[in-house]
Amino acid sequence: AAELEYESVLCVKPDVNVYRIPPRTSNRGYRASDWKLDHPDWTGRLRVTSKGKTAYIKLEDKVSGELFAQAPIDQYPGIAVETVADSSRYFVIRIQDGTGRSAFIGIGFTDRGDAFDFNVSLQDHFKWVKQETEISKESQEADTRPKLDLGFKEGQTIKLNIGNMTSKKGGAAKPRVSGSGGLSLLPPPPGGKTAVPPIPPPSSTAIANHVTPPPVQKSSNASSADILLDLDAPAAASKAPVSATTDLWGDFSTASSAVPNQAPQQSNWVQF
Repeated sequence: AAELEYESVLCVKPDVNVYRIPPRTSNRGYRASDWKLDHPDWTGRLRVTSKGKTAYIKLEDKVSGELFAQAPIDQYPGIAVETVADSSRYFVIRIQDGTGRSAFIGIGFTDRGDAFDFNVSLQDHFKWVKQETEISKESQEADTRPKLDLGFKEGQTIKLNIGNMTSKKGGAAKPRVSGSGGLSLLPPPPGGKTAVPPIPPPSSTAIANHVTPPPVQKSSNASSADILLDLDAPAAASKAPVSATTDLWGDFSTASSAVPNQAPQQSNWVQF
């Protein structure tokens, strides 16, 4: 994993001064006034990079880019980078070589803005390191916790009611039927059968109302007033109650047998 990490540049400053500093004799912080600020021991370029969670302060030559010294930083603020007590433009860093030897040197910036950018770049990097550590810790704790089983048990089902729709297979929402008068009728319950009202059998009275009874036979000497009375006789006869019979076909046979007797009525119309 370390081999796959790439190096990123956090900050580059073209002018930085390097000083040899006397050893610290007390617990009080370093003071830049104790250094020979007018005569720096080395001047070059500063570059801050990061690889993984480690940051590096690299002092390089301005022209060739050759590395003069390097200070790996695992924590900030910490012993690898310290500020001085009397200025915000000077710092004390711990440089290391490949053999494990280390030394403390002082660095300083001519511009106060360059010192501010150097400080902020280190703070942002280790703020990101802290967030990554917390996220990794939370993920490890989540893996150790018992996982909540939200799946359905064997045979367990759920039922959803959405408006007037049912959750049965093949079932669809039936529209409401609007009856006369603007009243809406509810559809029948699912799975039920709608009872069809039975059709009443035709009564003999209704059949008799559509059959014209045979005219009454009259003599040829009947007056015209009698003929007019005979015309009104079928209507009066239709209003007379007819006895109900269980045989519906009997009325049809009676009516059919009386149809040929209508011929004399036509002769009465000629006489009139």
